[in-house]
Amino acid sequence: MPVEEKSTEGDNLWMKAAVVGGLWAALEIIVGSFLHNTRLPFAGSILAFAGTVLLIGFYRMWPERGLIIRAGLITAIMKSVSPSAVILGPMTGIMLEAVLIELMILLLGSNLFGFLIAGIFSVSSALLHKFVSLIIVYGFDLITIYINMVNFALKQFGLKEAEPVQILVALLIVYALFGILAAILGFYIGKKAIRMKKEYGDLKEGSFPEQPKEFFEIRQGQKTSLGWLVVHILAIPVGLFMVNMSYRLYGFVFMGIYILLTGYRYRYSLRRLKKPVFWSQLFIIVILSALFWDVGEGFHHWFSTKGVLTGFEMVLRALFIVVAFTAISVELLNEKVRHFLFHVGFGKFYQSVGMAFSALPAMISVLPKSQEIIRHPLKSFLKPLAMADQWLEMFRNE
Repeated sequence: MPVEEKSTEGDNLWMKAAVVGGLWAALEIIVGSFLHNTRLPFAGSILAFAGTVLLIGFYRMWPERGLIIRAGLITAIMKSVSPSAVILGPMTGIMLEAVLIELMILLLGSNLFGFLIAGIFSVSSALLHKFVSLIIVYGFDLITIYINMVNFALKQFGLKEAEPVQILVALLIVYALFGILAAILGFYIGKKAIRMKKEYGDLKEGSFPEQPKEFFEIRQGQKTSLGWLVVHILAIPVGLFMVNMSYRLYGFVFMGIYILLTGYRYRYSLRRLKKPVFWSQLFIIVILSALFWDVGEGFHHWFSTKGVLTGFEMVLRALFIVVAFTAISVELLNEKVRHFLFHVGFGKFYQSVGMAFSALPAMISVLPKSQEIIRHPLKSFLKPLAMADQWLEMFRNE
């Protein structure tokens, strides 16, 4: 009997995680689509802020250990069907956010102070994730360009140049303040949602499609192989090691050949490379490198030849990372990978993701639209939390 009760509690926790993960994914889609269409900067930071408000609000309603990490896993997998060619970056960002919130609450308790620290770490994780992502994709050369740009701007106002650490600390302070704001909003909205559950109408029966959506989808004609998965996983450290050490020329030749061969094999999945916005970003990187590469060295040229070459190197490196991560994303859809997940005890996780996927269209339809979220942010966050118990009941009846 105790074993059955423990199993039931575990199933209930996974169902709650499916509710949180599904609504988090729906919010990411609605807000993310708005940010994509409007081309607003700091999209990742805005999504981290919104996710932090939502997660802390849910934890106020369902203060159960392990809920946030499970929800993060589900949302990360749901992000894998995003139209973006590279999905590993957003997936790791979502998981980092969930892990930090869960860890801070575990260490400091589910009180206002614990939520404030969790909010700071969660929102600041967007900065850390962006920083690490830029280094992986472009290398430390891009950081040098950013620092030179900041110091160039400071000079125009007659201000003293800033050290890299000072710039980082200033950014962290800004992110920490927004993290505190996100935690306070989540704390307040979660408390209010508990009182307002009955004010929202019942979900309609039949909100779920008859068949759950398959989230391990492979494009027709695209073959997968565990051998290729191993090759791509090894190719990334090999390529980066060569260009960062004394084998720079050989490293870039290796990257060029890899891009051509791998790009042809996964040409159906490399949608990102067809977008003008992607290439315009790379073009801007080259221009910025040419303009700001030798700022502060006493012999600044408005157009540095070395900066241009460095810019092209960063572009080649970026293409290498994009192609490699896309290839890994495709190979992770292998049938054997899914079977492995079941055999090592991920059955409940898989079922929870299936439920969240099934409910996703209905969740998106009942959530406020992007314009309403901008006009009434508090009310927009309150609605998914207040309806959470209704979603949970629907999952239990499935």
